[in-house]
Amino acid sequence: MKKRNVLRKFLALSLSLVLVLALAACGGDKAPAESAAPSDAATADGATTYKIGLCNYVDDASLNQIVENIQNQLAAIGEERGVTFEVDYDNCNADDAVMEQIIQNFIADDVDLMVGVATPVAMKMQAATEDNQIPVVFSAVSDPVSAQLVDSLEAPGANITGTSDYLDTNAVMNLIFAVDPLADKVGLLYDQGQDSSTTPVAQAKEYLDAKGVEYVERTGTTVDEVKLAAQALIADGVDAIFTASDNTIMTAELSIYEDLAAAGIPHYTGADSFALNGAFLGYGVDYANLGVETAKMVASILLDGADPATTPVMTFDNGTATVNTETCAALNLDFESVKSVIAPFCTEVKEITTAESFGDAQ
Repeated sequence: MKKRNVLRKFLALSLSLVLVLALAACGGDKAPAESAAPSDAATADGATTYKIGLCNYVDDASLNQIVENIQNQLAAIGEERGVTFEVDYDNCNADDAVMEQIIQNFIADDVDLMVGVATPVAMKMQAATEDNQIPVVFSAVSDPVSAQLVDSLEAPGANITGTSDYLDTNAVMNLIFAVDPLADKVGLLYDQGQDSSTTPVAQAKEYLDAKGVEYVERTGTTVDEVKLAAQALIADGVDAIFTASDNTIMTAELSIYEDLAAAGIPHYTGADSFALNGAFLGYGVDYANLGVETAKMVASILLDGADPATTPVMTFDNGTATVNTETCAALNLDFESVKSVIAPFCTEVKEITTAESFGDAQ
């Protein structure tokens, strides 16, 4: 009987020891899983992950090109460098309250960097990161100095830098008078609330004043208002219309280009996307390349330790003119003749036909 009790005690002790070891083993398996949480920027396969918040201002052809090329280029860089860029993309559709919420969501998600496409988004991100100092890279900001995003193009001075679609206004003005040397009244069509239009419109006025050419200003903040402004310019009897890289007018271009062409008024604009959507001519940067270079800047900051404060804002050659050949014909202009007279003022002249997006262009 005594031996049997001893054996029972031995078996009980052994079972207890096995149970303790099993629990310890389970605890040992759990610890590494907790240390590999997303906050440690690691994926299941051990690759480093960087969280990026990307916000687009509005759905238009130029800005969409930028977004697409940022995402594609980051994916390519990630594959090459053995890291993962987890991009959280959203579009505020020019709604200030929505934009604010998107940015606050990025901050709550503890992103490593934010990308703002167009001036209003960049400015909102700048204000939201003054305390937390999350790096911000902007794209398609026409005048980052005047918008007070950076101290200078060469030395931004804070946690923000990026790429600019700065427009050479005088170059566009030269194209107007190359095509029509006798033009004596020019319409200026823009949204007063768009920072991208402020400096170019002032420069256009200065150019036209020096040339002794009359100009008429019409503005709009919505598609309907822009349509009314375009009708007013037709009634004003302008010979041509100038618009900078203004996102409001860009959004409305598909709604106004046919009326302008029917009235014989060529629309000269600050981006190829306007021409894609029916404007006679777009002049400016390659927005696809703008997206690529923006992605490279993001990677440089996150992977190579580049400091936004000392990373110069990137600007580009604005020498490419894009002519809509369908609108050209509707204006009773010969494309080859137009090309010959504007070529001396451009590094390249491209042709395009009307579509809603570059993917639909033929």
